[in-house]
Amino acid sequence: MFDLQPVLTGKLLKLRPMQPDDFAPLFAAASDPEIWAQHPSSDRWKQEVFKGYFDSGLASGGALVILDAQTGEIIGSSRFYGFDESASEIEIGWTFLATRYWGGLYNRELKYLMLGHAFKYVDHVLFYVGPHNKRSRRAVEKLGAVLIGERERFGGKHVVYRLSKRALTP
Repeated sequence: MFDLQPVLTGKLLKLRPMQPDDFAPLFAAASDPEIWAQHPSSDRWKQEVFKGYFDSGLASGGALVILDAQTGEIIGSSRFYGFDESASEIEIGWTFLATRYWGGLYNRELKYLMLGHAFKYVDHVLFYVGPHNKRSRRAVEKLGAVLIGERERFGGKHVVYRLSKRALTP
């Protein structure tokens, strides 16, 4: 069975299950409007909007907080969602990092930690991205994910990328 909330540790980051008492430090990391500027929920930097994101993460059973491995500070969040055993796929999404951790190294390690875990259980990972979120689209394309179409989801249109395990193995 897919473990939706593993503890994953890399050189730069540690991921652990999201807990109710993570709200304040996670909101502190998320309260910069620049994080959400290209996102379909561009006002998620507001506490009352972020609360819905946080609560849905707890309810999903797959939300992880991202910590700086050196300081232990919460710097973002991501999720595993929509495990489909018959299709051998899962989604990685709802990801954000505090802006001071932008630039590639942290997001790359985050994705590789999550992909390494996911590919123990599934053959494909999906990424749902807001169509105008160029930053996120470039990031998943750099991983080798392929655009497979558009889908309506949670009241909005998303582009969907798929990354297959075989694309990462020689």
